[in-house]
Amino acid sequence: MRILLLGAPGTGKGTQAKFIKQKYKIPQISTGDMLRENIYTKNKIGEDIQKIIKKGNLVSDEIVCNLIHDRIQKKDCKNGFILDGFPRTLEQCFYLSKNKIKIDYVLELILPYESILERISGRRIHIPSGRVYHVKFNPPKIKDQDDVTKELLITREDDQKASIKRRLEEYKKITYPLIEYYLNEKKINGIKFFQINTINSVLSVKKKIEEILKQ
Repeated sequence: MRILLLGAPGTGKGTQAKFIKQKYKIPQISTGDMLRENIYTKNKIGEDIQKIIKKGNLVSDEIVCNLIHDRIQKKDCKNGFILDGFPRTLEQCFYLSKNKIKIDYVLELILPYESILERISGRRIHIPSGRVYHVKFNPPKIKDQDDVTKELLITREDDQKASIKRRLEEYKKITYPLIEYYLNEKKINGIKFFQINTINSVLSVKKKIEEILKQ
């Protein structure tokens, strides 16, 4: 089962990918997680990525494709995988096709603009563990402190409202042709493409996805 999750930042791709991973025992490949891991380890790629993100831009296709290429070669991808946040451009989509990486399901998560702003700007992160909180929906027990270590939580630079708006504008401009591509693939080649509104509760979205994956 090879699943592609699409959606703007804040639509819940990471959360739903974890549910799918647990149920179907396939790995979640998150470009966001891979990018943040490189930033945290402060290697050369991580430094380049951080500079790009600070400007509110998307990381280049070359960097992302190289990371994906290395990841899908691992043994745990043999029976399938979840691509979370990749591809985001036609070039990345062509990369999958060129390398004969078959996709069974394309799930696009959608959410109103204002809801995305609220979700992302309220996130607080514990960088060492990757634990994520939200000031409204999932607050820590003590304000701005990780529940386990009591270390300080941060707001990522790309979670600031000004940066979010730039990312959404960039996402819409670049990704629209990709959505059109997969809608066309649905008509021509029968790829299973579904759009799912994530304004509802996390569990209701989870149930909807499970119903789709039975098809």
